[in-house]
Amino acid sequence: MKKVMDIHDEVMPKMGHLGRLVGQLKPMADSLGMDSPHGKAMRDLQDANTTMMDWMRGFGDRFGPEEIMKGKPLTEEKQAWLDEEEEKVKVVKEKINGSIARAEALLNEGAN
Repeated sequence: MKKVMDIHDEVMPKMGHLGRLVGQLKPMADSLGMDSPHGKAMRDLQDANTTMMDWMRGFGDRFGPEEIMKGKPLTEEKQAWLDEEEEKVKVVKEKINGSIARAEALLNEGAN
């Protein structure tokens, strides 16, 4: 549980930055079109955000606060679920970090 929550806690603070990047890209995507690199980068950021929200909702449906925050022992079934959730949250982390890196690179390109 700690590994899963550590990954969540690492990427959750980046969600505000992700939103700001969407705000920076939106005017460019609107003028250049959604098929432009700016439009694609904006959609990638939005997809990463949705993936995080969906993961958190699903995780909260599977585990209660006692299990998440207080270390309540897990049943064998829930331990298997936790293993699945660890893989899912790693994908969430990759999507968030990757979409932010690509958006920042694209915005920095335009700034030079």
